[in-house]
Amino acid sequence: MRVTVTLACTETGDRNYTTVKNKKNNPERLEMKKYSPRLKRVTLHRETR
Repeated sequence: MRVTVTLACTETGDRNYTTVKNKKNNPERLEMKKYSPRLKRVTLHRETR
């Protein structure tokens, strides 16, 4: 049930990170605060499909 998901920056749209999640336990989209190299600061990254 674990799938690889891509995280995209909400401000620039860059796809900077990949991670894995369990679809059974977390059916909703993943949101994490991660570092954005283009903006040189921490921003919100959301799961893309």
